[in-house]
Amino acid sequence: MLDLPAGLTARPLTADDLPAAAGLFAAAEPVDDTGEHLDADDLAEWWVDDLVDLPRDSRAVCTDDGALVAVAVVVSMSGVREDHRVLLDGRVHPAWRGRGIGRALLDWQLRRGAEVHRRDHPELPGRLDVSVYPGMGSLESLVRRAGFTAERWYADMERPLTGLPEAPAVPGVELVPFAWDRDDEVRRAHNAAFTDHHGSAERDATTWRAWFTGTRAFRPDLSVLALVDGAVAGYVLTSVYEADTRATGVQQAHLGQLGVLRPARGRGIASAAIVAALRASAAAGCHTAGLQVDTENPTGAFGLYRRLGFTRVRTRVQWTCTRLPGT
Repeated sequence: MLDLPAGLTARPLTADDLPAAAGLFAAAEPVDDTGEHLDADDLAEWWVDDLVDLPRDSRAVCTDDGALVAVAVVVSMSGVREDHRVLLDGRVHPAWRGRGIGRALLDWQLRRGAEVHRRDHPELPGRLDVSVYPGMGSLESLVRRAGFTAERWYADMERPLTGLPEAPAVPGVELVPFAWDRDDEVRRAHNAAFTDHHGSAERDATTWRAWFTGTRAFRPDLSVLALVDGAVAGYVLTSVYEADTRATGVQQAHLGQLGVLRPARGRGIASAAIVAALRASAAAGCHTAGLQVDTENPTGAFGLYRRLGFTRVRTRVQWTCTRLPGT
């Protein structure tokens, strides 16, 4: 049970709630400044699949007449390495904030997140993660009081798709568009490239397709593979989100997954592949490019992106709790 104000009740989310949930996120965006605009189809890809058990791992808070005023979801990350991360996501409609709804949902997420960890990976340390964006001061206060600590800072970076350089030639490297017969090879290259990155997890085939190459937004024609001796040594996977374009009037190419295998680093492959993806995106009519990067990325990616003309537009802070309820 959730300790909610009078006149509000909680129940699991269903697929029928997705349009209302998308409306809730849209109402919150001017306040929260996440830089994301999600429609019902985006939420369906994120929540309504084998990765999220909506009946058990979600909550919708509704008024007596059925209006949706808040949502909360718990997402168990698959493909663990050193620990098991559980993502706590959700939103309270701005008109309903300050009434204890967010606190009640976070209390439920903490309990459910701990249960999910014990269910899925009790043999590993568990971590509950919450993303806090610039406008989410009340959420930051909530997670701080709940025992979370600020663990990592991720920069959203953008650049206009004008004044682009030519993609530099790298000896022994062939830049080619993404090809579906290499999808699993790219997945395995991604897992290998991110072994030394903070909080990274192995992506199995199901998760890979559900979150990356199987989404509506993925654009294989704007994605680039770097081949060395015929094998994938680097990659840039690009997506274009229709809901973002509708909300902002700007078509942005989002460089979502970028990596170079460790033996191939230091040769300029990342720069060449990114520039190739930017030029393809500009030719397809995109106006800007965006990406998100860990500001302490061990490969020096933050500095690379700045040298390629990207500038920071906002910073997301990842707050983490390692003292799970019941442990």
